[in-house]
Amino acid sequence: MAKIKVTQIKSGIGSTQRQKRTLEALGIKKMNNTIEVESSPQVLGMIAKVKHLLRVEE
Repeated sequence: MAKIKVTQIKSGIGSTQRQKRTLEALGIKKMNNTIEVESSPQVLGMIAKVKHLLRVEE
């Protein structure tokens, strides 16, 4: 499967608890933290829920 680079570009402070838990589940710990994840339907769904906080590169 393809890899996706995900970077948090906006703070999760004003976000709902559910969105904060989604960031945690993705493995993002702090601002400007970049992770590389497999492109699966589950991960793409999580990214879609918090896309306003992230930058996604393929």
